[in-house]
Amino acid sequence: MNSVAMLENQIKYINKAFWRNPASAFFTFSFPLMFLVIFTSLLGHHSIEIQPGHSVDISTYYVAAMAAYAVVTACYNNIAMGLAFQRDSGVLKRTRGTPIPSGIYILGRLLHALFVAVILVIITAAYGKLFYHATLPTGTALFEFLVMLIVGSLTFCALGFAITVVIPNADAAPAIVNASMLPLLFLSGIFIPITSTAPSWLIWIAKVFPVYHFAWGMKSGFLGTPFDWMHVVIVAAWGLGGFLVSFRFFSWEPKR
Repeated sequence: MNSVAMLENQIKYINKAFWRNPASAFFTFSFPLMFLVIFTSLLGHHSIEIQPGHSVDISTYYVAAMAAYAVVTACYNNIAMGLAFQRDSGVLKRTRGTPIPSGIYILGRLLHALFVAVILVIITAAYGKLFYHATLPTGTALFEFLVMLIVGSLTFCALGFAITVVIPNADAAPAIVNASMLPLLFLSGIFIPITSTAPSWLIWIAKVFPVYHFAWGMKSGFLGTPFDWMHVVIVAAWGLGGFLVSFRFFSWEPKR
């Protein structure tokens, strides 16, 4: 069997395993929409000033923010916790003992996460357009949005692999994954809008991490703000760092 056929079979297997865990699949797909409805219901449909002289409807802001959140959930949270549980149960160790090359297995996980992330973004954007009349990216903005979506998805997949290095066991996975990501979601304007009056020190801290740059790269097409390619560069750099850490320290066997 050639590499392409092995990769195709691996993706099919991962996809079946994903959908055969209906609770995980349900919350993966429902959380972005649930948060979108909650935040827009609580905060109303007024305008907020995200940059000096540039205001947008808060519902459009949250459609873009929840699209970014969906990618982080599908690529970072799901991969990190899924790998931690599979490593603890011995699945990863047994997988490495099969004829499937390690690279095929990892690539299969990446491509499946990317597929789920894209579907989540499409659903979130369609929901926002249908119920909130959100502005969707078109033309050049759509191309920039897709570039950020792909680069960001691969980056958070790589970081999901990397964070497993510090996860000692499956029981600790949810706490470590959420503790490493939840504060960044607030700092980066996912759950609470970053307006032009936000403290400069908070913005400075947020800019150190990739979530801020990914979120603003994703939101540019929705909000009509200028797209900054430096966001893509910084997110890609974090992805490269995550890949190098994973390549050097990733463990296929349970930690004792």
